[in-house]
Amino acid sequence: MKSSIEVLKNVFGYTTFRPGQERVIEQVLKGRNVLAVMPTGAGKSMCYQIPALVNPGVTLVISPLISLMKDQIDSLKQNGINAAALNSATPQEEVNPILRQAYEGKIKLLYITPERLAMDYFRYQLNFLDISLVAVDEAHCISQWGHDFRPAYRQIMEGVKSIKSQPNILALTATATPSVQKDIADQLNIPAENYVITSFARPNLSFKVVDNPKNTNLYLLDYIKKHPNQSGIVYASTRKNVEELTDYLAQNGILTASYHAGLSNKERADVQDAFQFDKVQVIVATNAFGMGIDKRNVRFVIHANSTPNLESYYQEAGRAGRDGEPCEGILIYHPKDIRLYRWFIEQSDLDDEYQKIQYQKLAAITKYVNTTECLQQFIVRYFGQTCSPCGKCSNCLGTFIEKDITAESKKIISTIYELDGRFGKNVVADVVTGANNQRMREIRASNFKNYGSLKLGKRAALDLINYLISHNYLELTDTQYPVVHVTNLGWDVLDDKKQVSQKISKNIRKSIQLTNQISEKENNLFLRLKETRLELAKEQGIPAFYIFSDKSLRDMALQKPKTKTDFLNISGVGQAKLKAYGQIMLDTIRKYLKEEID
Repeated sequence: MKSSIEVLKNVFGYTTFRPGQERVIEQVLKGRNVLAVMPTGAGKSMCYQIPALVNPGVTLVISPLISLMKDQIDSLKQNGINAAALNSATPQEEVNPILRQAYEGKIKLLYITPERLAMDYFRYQLNFLDISLVAVDEAHCISQWGHDFRPAYRQIMEGVKSIKSQPNILALTATATPSVQKDIADQLNIPAENYVITSFARPNLSFKVVDNPKNTNLYLLDYIKKHPNQSGIVYASTRKNVEELTDYLAQNGILTASYHAGLSNKERADVQDAFQFDKVQVIVATNAFGMGIDKRNVRFVIHANSTPNLESYYQEAGRAGRDGEPCEGILIYHPKDIRLYRWFIEQSDLDDEYQKIQYQKLAAITKYVNTTECLQQFIVRYFGQTCSPCGKCSNCLGTFIEKDITAESKKIISTIYELDGRFGKNVVADVVTGANNQRMREIRASNFKNYGSLKLGKRAALDLINYLISHNYLELTDTQYPVVHVTNLGWDVLDDKKQVSQKISKNIRKSIQLTNQISEKENNLFLRLKETRLELAKEQGIPAFYIFSDKSLRDMALQKPKTKTDFLNISGVGQAKLKAYGQIMLDTIRKYLKEEID
């Protein structure tokens, strides 16, 4: 039997495991049920692919999206691994031959949807296979506390229990808070000692918050034009926003395409292919474009609208930089977006407890966009961990000046006290800024001591209220119409026991670098290797990064391997890729170096 480290090197072309991978694989190979929580791009799929090649039986992979299965299978084939999928897109006449190949040991990984596992006849068919492991990808879909709840995931354990070979379970997710982790483990019978939770920090991903720009479209156009050769995703909240933004970018010379649930299956597949094959630079999409995307060289993800929760945001932003190269995640904040998401929750038929959870998640987004601490730190803490400041997010790079806002804060807190904690942010802001509208007349606001006490506009007052909320001087109730309350910290301010200061950003010290710096000569070789890779990809009709990642090409440009033995030392080069592409890439390097000498 091969060892996991031999498979890692000979098949996948890596000499060391990434954080957490080895611990997961060791426990899986011992037949234990395991929960693996790792950030996007951390190599979760290898945690079941390597055991699949070490174990004698078949590994069943439960995946939520057909497109994700296809990408995984195409990528595995580049490493010489035979895998197949059974889903609604599989012709009926191909089902039995695929199962026969799995029975004969010719297919080691079989990808299915949770809905197929729920079928009685399919469970009966599975009992003819020696299934050693069931890997549950995107496992947060099992939890009602999660952000992508999918009812069929709740039936997975019942399906696994029906399999005669009694396989162990590996659950994998990138975005699970402690409560979601517990829910997954309870559903899939995973003991707490078998959790493997790596850091939620993404060292290669730089975060940025852009606060309510005057012209969002112009900001996006300017950003994309400054990154002309880099693939990116722009998320918008509605289909209408997606279409309008796509038209605007296209009219201004950006190769772009729309993606949303209103498109036909064929239209969506065509758009996805165009993006995978770099025929378009930017996809503008709703969150329908997401989980199934395995394009590893996405350099930026921009949210043109705020998101309803941090789990969604981190997962979507995490689609940048899956190859480990530097990338950027930008959230453009508009207060009206939060009001829209609140309306969505109000209009839903969710039960009261689930609605309350969604309101809590929405409040966390408000805190995120108002915080002055490291954005990476904020997100990591949300998922129950700690980390050092990243040093490259918009907050870390900002130069701040301290401003004492105790007097202004007292006026806000006193107003809430006068209102007896019965109103939301807008009423508080109207009272303290002295607004004259129907609502103010109804509550006789002019009689309050603090009416008009804050000489600011309403937007500035709301910004201040949001700042006090994000720093725990105030809090919002978890209700359909959230009310502002004063916390103990806030009462300390009113009692002169606590000062409030705010960091005001003066400028950004430096821009975020999205590519690793190498010499001009090595960069020219890198570009030549990219051309060769593209030719190979076109011949096979597959995305270029399936052949080699940009990281592998950069490694080739730096090391300049001369022999096949040298070539095997390149990160991401295993035996299958050496055999298929080694000589071609070595010839490209040799030819380039000869031209340099001549």
